[in-house]
Amino acid sequence: MAQYGRPSTDTTREDWVDDGEGTTDIYQAIDEVTPSDTDYIKSALAPTSDAYVTKLTTVEDPQVGTGHTIRYRFQKDSSGGATIDLTVELREGYVSEGTPGTLIKQWQHNDISNGWTTEQPTLTEGEADTITDYSDLFLRFVADQSS
Repeated sequence: MAQYGRPSTDTTREDWVDDGEGTTDIYQAIDEVTPSDTDYIKSALAPTSDAYVTKLTTVEDPQVGTGHTIRYRFQKDSSGGATIDLTVELREGYVSEGTPGTLIKQWQHNDISNGWTTEQPTLTEGEADTITDYSDLFLRFVADQSS
């Protein structure tokens, strides 16, 4: 049976806001079942390694190392004109930027486009097997303006 860990709280928020410029509970803009382009979170227009981290809801250990898929969408604001890179990480045991926990997997997206891009990478069995606590998973997003 499929399980879905969804954003459940803002853990770290460095210059990220929701689509209405709000700074409280911005995870609610990205926790929907079906992707929505009408609500989202965003970094500063010219980010400098700005991090956003959200804790995921608890899922049960599936007892298999296959079928672990991460889904996320992103785009940049074309009015800024800057080259923006986005790093997405799945982490276990994240506490803060000083205590980031264990990196399970990292995805790098350079020079992201100004149109919505959907990513659905699947963890390898080895990567999935490194997860020891399915109640302590986090997604970490880092936006950075390229020079």
